[in-house]
Amino acid sequence: MDTSRLLRTSGTLLATAALLLSGVAAQATVRPQGEGDGRSAGLPPEPAAGAQRPVLSGVPAAAPLLAPLPARVPTALRRYYDQKPSWHACTGAKGAGFECATLKAPLDYGRPRSGGDVRLAVARKRATGPGERIGSLMVNPGGPGGSAVGFLQQYAGNGYPAAVRARYDIVAMDPRGVAGSEAISCLTDAEMDTYAQVDQTPDNDAEVRQLVASYKKFAHGCASRSARLLPHVSTVDAARDMDIFRAALGDEKVHYIGASYGTFLGATYAGLYPSRVGRLVLDGALDPSLDAEQVNRDQTTGFQTAFASFAKDCSAHEECPLGSDDATEAGNTLKRFFRDLDHHPLATGTPRQLTESLATTGVIAAMYDEAAWPVLRKALRDAQTGDGALLLKLSDIYYERDQHGHYANLMAANSAVNCLDLPPAYRAPSAVRRALPEFEKASPAFGESFAWGSLSCAYWPVHATGTPHRIPARGAAPILVVGTTRDPATPYPWARSLASQLSSGRLLTYDGDGHTAYTRGSKCIDSAVNDYLLTTTPPPASRRCS
Repeated sequence: MDTSRLLRTSGTLLATAALLLSGVAAQATVRPQGEGDGRSAGLPPEPAAGAQRPVLSGVPAAAPLLAPLPARVPTALRRYYDQKPSWHACTGAKGAGFECATLKAPLDYGRPRSGGDVRLAVARKRATGPGERIGSLMVNPGGPGGSAVGFLQQYAGNGYPAAVRARYDIVAMDPRGVAGSEAISCLTDAEMDTYAQVDQTPDNDAEVRQLVASYKKFAHGCASRSARLLPHVSTVDAARDMDIFRAALGDEKVHYIGASYGTFLGATYAGLYPSRVGRLVLDGALDPSLDAEQVNRDQTTGFQTAFASFAKDCSAHEECPLGSDDATEAGNTLKRFFRDLDHHPLATGTPRQLTESLATTGVIAAMYDEAAWPVLRKALRDAQTGDGALLLKLSDIYYERDQHGHYANLMAANSAVNCLDLPPAYRAPSAVRRALPEFEKASPAFGESFAWGSLSCAYWPVHATGTPHRIPARGAAPILVVGTTRDPATPYPWARSLASQLSSGRLLTYDGDGHTAYTRGSKCIDSAVNDYLLTTTPPPASRRCS
């Protein structure tokens, strides 16, 4: 749900980083987990008279409440709910037993009869046994823009605990706008290379104009290539698609694990359909009551907290490139390194150079999982000797750029969803300049780039349809919210807030580093989540794990 050009809130596969970089730092075994960035034409159409649509109805001086939809399926949507997936063997899956299918949903829920359809990619891996099948367990790794189908095939379908896979069909749906579903497209691969390296710490008016021009070009590309879809990729739309998927699976309730942005998607589903909530795990929670400015400020603080942990760990190793365990001093060292790159980019052994923006992204990527810290230490040491290749590789992993220079649509979908879900954090460079001192105070190393990255949605061609709101989901079964105390992308206070908003929320705390907690090495967390999924019993209130 972040609206910055850089920050991703997601549980998608920094495990991939470990696999790609395993030859670089054999001691770093990055565990699977979760990933987000923030932007055709025209406003989305108003719903037809009498059309069913969720409403935000609140009280003065407080974020409004997300109201549930009527439990009865409208006649105009019945043909979508009556779909029967035609399952077939997936291609390219990691291992056997994966089945794929395609569903349809209305492009515009306000005009389901006349607005056309959107195609949705879905997949499953059936319960292995032993034991009686509980139902389907839907997964979403975050983003927004992370492929749930890819996460299922590359990790969850084989990597989730055996006891969970025995009792559940593990299922996934790429949200509208994402990956295998009808996808948002914005820039060519060459244009994305240029976009990713534009200076996000402008030193003068000319560089500010260049940055703004890059945001405008990105937005124009999305408007040119994806005009039909752009107004209809909100989280509310995706949550409504989840209910169609539930019906197509033949399930009465939704059982779900959502990481990072996936927690916002899952909580939105619970708010719209509380009576259909089964066992929901929301890991690395977002706070839907925050506006975009607060989201970006909180994430700046979150990444600084993670960097402080990295700096302390780094200082315990010989040849630490930061030179100090003090977070402020280490941050200033890193900031000087970034500024040097601003004037003198590094060679990478490829036609591409390591710029300040790409290096910042590479460092950010490693903050998502402490198991990537040895890789980052080596990358920074290499950079000190003039070799930027490893930091560039970390940046490419973050942007989902493959070795052939092709980008997945993660960043396009991320921008489209974020800029539709919330109004822009800032609407003009002057507003960013006023906010800069607060961002730089929160993080000497990252604050400036995060502040300017918060401007990206200002030039989005589709007006935001969402606003900050609270989600009570009254009447829902117990919902388990998991928060990590030093999570960079989804700071721990967000988990506390979401758990308190949900009328049946139960907070489970992981006292540790990295983004998200489930299946990341804590037996205490995994046991609590598994018990909840298998028995419906959530852990005791305020349980803490390490």
